[in-house]
Amino acid sequence: MHFPFLLGSTGTEGKMKVSFKMNLLLELLGFLLLSEMLFCIAQGNVHYYDFVLKESNFTKLCSTKSMLTVNGSFPGPMIRAHKGDTVYVNVYNQGGYGVTIHWHGIKQLRNPWFDGPEYITQCPIPAGTNFTYQVLLSSEEGTVWWHAHSDWTRSSVHGAFVILPAEGTTYPFPKPDEEQVIVLASWYKEAVETLIDEALRYGGLTTLSDAYTINGQPGDFYDCSNETTYRMSVDYGKTYLLRIVNSVMNTDMFVAIADHNLTVVGWDGSYVKPLEVSYIMITPGQTMDVLVTANQSPSHYYMLASPYFDGQADDFDKSITSAIFQYNGNYTPPSIPVYPSNIPGFYDVPAASFFTTKLRSLASPEHPVDVPLNVTTTMFITVSIGMMHCPNDSCAGPAGNRLASSLNNISFANPKLDVLEAYYRHISGYYETNFPDKPPHLFNFTSDDLLTDNVTISDQGTRVKVLNYNETVELTFQGTNVMNSGENHPIHLHGFRFYVVGTGVGDFDNVTDPLTYNLVDPPEANTVPIPKDGWATIRFVASNPGVWYMHCHFDRHMSWGMDTVFIVRNGNTEESTILPPPAYMPPCETDSLNGPRQSMFQKEE
Repeated sequence: MHFPFLLGSTGTEGKMKVSFKMNLLLELLGFLLLSEMLFCIAQGNVHYYDFVLKESNFTKLCSTKSMLTVNGSFPGPMIRAHKGDTVYVNVYNQGGYGVTIHWHGIKQLRNPWFDGPEYITQCPIPAGTNFTYQVLLSSEEGTVWWHAHSDWTRSSVHGAFVILPAEGTTYPFPKPDEEQVIVLASWYKEAVETLIDEALRYGGLTTLSDAYTINGQPGDFYDCSNETTYRMSVDYGKTYLLRIVNSVMNTDMFVAIADHNLTVVGWDGSYVKPLEVSYIMITPGQTMDVLVTANQSPSHYYMLASPYFDGQADDFDKSITSAIFQYNGNYTPPSIPVYPSNIPGFYDVPAASFFTTKLRSLASPEHPVDVPLNVTTTMFITVSIGMMHCPNDSCAGPAGNRLASSLNNISFANPKLDVLEAYYRHISGYYETNFPDKPPHLFNFTSDDLLTDNVTISDQGTRVKVLNYNETVELTFQGTNVMNSGENHPIHLHGFRFYVVGTGVGDFDNVTDPLTYNLVDPPEANTVPIPKDGWATIRFVASNPGVWYMHCHFDRHMSWGMDTVFIVRNGNTEESTILPPPAYMPPCETDSLNGPRQSMFQKEE
């Protein structure tokens, strides 16, 4: 077995190498003990990456700040592999606080130890130490991504994860001439860790971003930015595959290129029937594979990413980031690039709904669907923004309360020991297995007068849902307008890809709405938008034993408690049993960002 990350070639200082020594030895022991098993699991090629987490200086919007990055880049490095490969990523934490990394959209079959969400499947990697992730690729194909899963650290710690077709196969569409990763992100002038610490400490609104970026650059419409606008050079007549990742913290985005149609061919690491559109709507957490042909007169054309917001609070960053889709060749460039006339406005709900309801799986012999038909477990989950009471009305939220968010009126609290460790070692006291299958009471979820304590005040707890292996699960998410705060919520489920079988507006009707389900070619995804004052239904088979996080991918909502955990029990065979843990896991000693002090949403024992 070959482990190049043990050779010390990352440029780290000698002192850091010494501090890593014990961890590396433990990891090597674990790899050797599991080598025979891993040989059987790793059907494809094996790849190795080094990620060095460290503070780096960046100057944008006329000011300079230091922020945590991987290998000094923003966005971080791209990982490339083929379907079915295995990837090892050794993360050296040279930052000032603990961090974890999540492999978003990768199921990690039977392998929850390396999924990454802090206090769910591991505790943070302490500063001055390292941890090697084993990423097992299975059915994923297309674009997914990786990001930090500790507080709001993913604002600067993220990157694309490209999964090419398996060796000997190809795309289900004409092979593009070239491809380009497009990463959308948020930019904050201030230190993000300070902003989220203050917001959670006082219980009020979180600070909005100062800009959005495309491949790390804000673009022409921000101060001190037009010299560094990202430019994508293209040749006339060529077709390009855009691998688009939305890493924006709290905002859905419309994306368009002036005068160019886009053809969506992939969503969340799976293929879809080609959908030709003039724009896309992509939520935080989602990825899309989009074809664009350079078939217009050679010139400069703006690529824009513009926010979409459907809530009443109107608290979002109302700026637009730009890149330039720039033709090669001899021509006189325009003084100003061509501006998209087709990009929807900030509040264009019909445009967003039109796009999201048109996506369909390929459902072809090479890429079949397997939609669960015989449901054994049904859950109805309300998705709400609310409050929790503060002593003496001392918080910065409405009426002196703390802003909170919830699923079925439960605001999730992080335990001091990660849920996976507690479950696997049979350690009691860190979570409860009573996450409800439905909200505590039913009411008109989309009403405009949901302001009383019986609907606005949520309970706090570390409550999880336990599933038996191979249960067939249907989840219906109901958006609510509690506190007049309804908005679109992108819900992400770790460990699975699910089928989005239905979506609609208003209160879900369990008699008539299931008649509208698409059980023939529904799109397969890992992140689903729940429309404002509407609902969405997903189905999946619980065939991945382990501990799997589910949460809103608006980070402020996740921080406020809009999350829960599924525990999938082992089946009766070795192939349906969680893989054993590695020899070393990061210790559960401190909060990732705030030292030994608990965050406001860590569970008290």
